[in-house]
Amino acid sequence: MLDIKKIVDSLQGCPCGRPHKVDIKGVEIGHGLKARTADILSGYGFPKRLLAVADKNTLAAADGVLEVLRAGGFETELEMYRDLRVADMGECDRIAGICREKKLDGIISIGTGSLNDTCRLAALKADTEFCIFATAPSMDGFASGTAPITTGNFKVTHPARQPSVIIADTSILAKAPAVLKSAGFGDMIGKLTGLVDWRVSSLITGEYYCENIAALTEEALRRVISLAPRVTEESEEAAGAIMEALIITGIAMKLGDSVRPASGDEHIISHYWEIKKLENGLISDFHGRKVGVATLICSRIYHYLASIETVDPKPEKLDWDDIYSTYGPNFVGDVKRLNDPTVTTETTPEIVRECWPQIRRIVLDTLPSDDELLSIMKSAGAATTISDIAVSPKLGLEGVIYHPYMRHRMTLMRLIPMLGIKMDWQKFIE
Repeated sequence: MLDIKKIVDSLQGCPCGRPHKVDIKGVEIGHGLKARTADILSGYGFPKRLLAVADKNTLAAADGVLEVLRAGGFETELEMYRDLRVADMGECDRIAGICREKKLDGIISIGTGSLNDTCRLAALKADTEFCIFATAPSMDGFASGTAPITTGNFKVTHPARQPSVIIADTSILAKAPAVLKSAGFGDMIGKLTGLVDWRVSSLITGEYYCENIAALTEEALRRVISLAPRVTEESEEAAGAIMEALIITGIAMKLGDSVRPASGDEHIISHYWEIKKLENGLISDFHGRKVGVATLICSRIYHYLASIETVDPKPEKLDWDDIYSTYGPNFVGDVKRLNDPTVTTETTPEIVRECWPQIRRIVLDTLPSDDELLSIMKSAGAATTISDIAVSPKLGLEGVIYHPYMRHRMTLMRLIPMLGIKMDWQKFIE
């Protein structure tokens, strides 16, 4: 069992000056927990009238869990998808509507990824409790209090319901497809560049930053990196340790009331690739696989920027017509909204110039070399190139150049137009 209270108690009186709290009552990770699911939920006082949401793959992985719940006194309705790969606002509303119509008091998401995100926002909308029965250590959002949801194919992160209970049976996690386990690793490795972005933004815009929360993410990341060669093994020990690290990063997001402890440029690039493929009726590769590839690209760019000793920043002069044209009519309204005003108004060229030595130091102190990072990812079976994730060279390049404008968020790449540095973008992607 992950000791949530110990984590929260350790942050009381945090020097950042903010109170830190979570809504999670319990995280149970261990062998054979499927058979104890009803007892675990009852022990945490989870409501008895449930909507179970799964797809055919996740329900097969958790075969028998519904029977366990029903035998344990839970009245459980089932809503099953064929294969849910996109968390869409329409589905969040539909699931919330089922809960209201049938007067259900809780949602249990049986699975991971988009299933969890759909359910956590639906639970907030329906004002029900929410819990997760995980079937693969494939992403870092299990414990998150936010959900990235698509509306009209544009992806936006929304406040959502943090699960009150997370159950992970290591015998199930260990048997998850290797591609899902390596996707979880890719999602975790993204914390490297995500933490750089958070620290840089705090430095030049004054955005809230908590060193203790960042340290939680860093420790979880160290654990996962140490397990890289074992990620794709059918090892309960490795799967359980990785699952715990993934959950901790979600807890860090909730403690900071921000996605910053787990997400930066690399996640936004992944989202750009996703929305553009969705626009063309195509489903993207798994989130964590895309994030891992984007992390490698970001790390190369960050190292290049850090190699430049002095910069002469100027107010940015962007070709907004080019940006709007690239996003296209389906997304231009969202981009305009998120850039009015633009996030660069929260800093100045003088501040960036003054802080440049510290920005360089943040990059160099946080990121491994390109060779080291590539080696780590390959040992974990993670995707490392855009061709691995079925992203074309054109879309790959587009995402790297234009992604910063789909969020109102300061990142190191969002600074580039102020720096006046000529970028050979292609060399970072190849």
